[in-house]
Amino acid sequence: MGAWPWGCLPAPFISGLHRSQPQKAVRCSAGQCPLSPLPTYTPPSPTRKGPPICTPSRVGFFALQAGRSVPKQAPCTPLLSPCPPPLPPHSVSPSAPNPPPIPPNCHRLPLSTRAIRYLSKRRQERIRLIGDRLCQEGFDLVLLQEVWSEQDYSDLKAKLGGCCPYSHYFRSGVIGSGLCIFSKFPILDTLLYQYSLNGYPYMLQHGDWFCGKSVGLAVINISGIVFNVYVTHLHAEYCREKDAYLPHRVVQAWELLQFIRHTAKAADVVLLGGDLNMHPQDVGIRLLRCWTGLRDAFTETKHFEGCEDGCTLIPNNCFTVNSELQPFPLGIRIDYILYKAGSGFTVRCEELQTTTGTAPGTDIPYSDHEAVMATLHIQRTGQAAGVTPSTAVPALVEVLSEARTEVRVGLQAARRQRYSSGRMALLALLLLLLQAAAALGALVGLAGGQPFPKLSFALLAFLALGVLLLATGLHLFHTIEVKMLQGTEEQMRMALGVLQERPGRS
Repeated sequence: MGAWPWGCLPAPFISGLHRSQPQKAVRCSAGQCPLSPLPTYTPPSPTRKGPPICTPSRVGFFALQAGRSVPKQAPCTPLLSPCPPPLPPHSVSPSAPNPPPIPPNCHRLPLSTRAIRYLSKRRQERIRLIGDRLCQEGFDLVLLQEVWSEQDYSDLKAKLGGCCPYSHYFRSGVIGSGLCIFSKFPILDTLLYQYSLNGYPYMLQHGDWFCGKSVGLAVINISGIVFNVYVTHLHAEYCREKDAYLPHRVVQAWELLQFIRHTAKAADVVLLGGDLNMHPQDVGIRLLRCWTGLRDAFTETKHFEGCEDGCTLIPNNCFTVNSELQPFPLGIRIDYILYKAGSGFTVRCEELQTTTGTAPGTDIPYSDHEAVMATLHIQRTGQAAGVTPSTAVPALVEVLSEARTEVRVGLQAARRQRYSSGRMALLALLLLLLQAAAALGALVGLAGGQPFPKLSFALLAFLALGVLLLATGLHLFHTIEVKMLQGTEEQMRMALGVLQERPGRS
């Protein structure tokens, strides 16, 4: 759950994507928000005439963390209908070989492995195990988190050059976001967005602020299907009873959904994988799914195999901090594979798996999180998916109101902290002024010939100066926090107003 040397984040793998004959568009199940249709992406290269293309592919997501690591594996789904040979990719990087033909099944594998240089336990051994596993499985997409050592990324890149020649490392923050993507197919474009709120710099034992928590986007062409693949790592929870970071995590979830909404309009398929550090019933994940129409692979899958209730942080993992899981004897599910089809496509999860123990032939897991592996079946429908926006309005209003309440609570707390730090800075400034007056009086002989305590005076002056600088820094930081929370609350208020004015709201 943690983000510093003690926490790890998983990422999903998706593999085995294919298109088959047109079928009826899939709608959301009861109680879920409908999918928002996305305009079909038209590739620049010439198209081939003939019947619809059925292009199976394996897409794997793999999450890596620096301190603890556990593997996540993805299931494999066979093609449900025969299809002609896949088209070649629209673009191929000149620095990497042409991607291999797409296999007749689809896989996605999320894995969270902690890898913090000098701090993570058995880091190099786990990195080697992860690389070996990825080479054996041959995933199409690999999403890793908490790879904070660029040397580890370089080692994995060299090892996976044969099976995943395309890769990208997302850099942000002080020590880095830890996010990276490996792909068997060409990466057309990348983009990184760093969350505006990400914990506190003075919480050194947590360290989320230094990571620059972000969401990374890779646009990938898989046999003519354009995928927007997102990998992210949200702020850890640390203490569920007194979760001081909940407002920050809600803001991150809001920024994540807005980022996906505004960047996924040209995608055929949207995939999101990572450690969201939220339980399935938490307001942040409900807001993300309801607002974007993303589906949870665990709740949608036809077949599941792995930890009970899909838990990805379990007590019997040797890297897990058991005190965090005392209220949850079976563990918790905080690692997700979410997906969504664009206009003219349907996506369904055929199979989902999680790892449940140590890596084969070893006594350690890949990470403190279990890996999540999913098999997706992607099919062209030949028509836009039907959407009924009004049916989602009541649910959106409810979850958005709840999220706005959490943001307002965080805003009040940030204002109190800003006031306290400002008052401390003012007191330190007054103390410095009094010391300056005392020193001036001693210099002009107003001290009545009394000896001047130079050492005590100097120590007190340095202390007051240190408090002044620290309090001023905190005041500026909390001022920024207040403005970010105010901005998010204003966005949510505006969105609520638009939803409440929609016709047909019940």
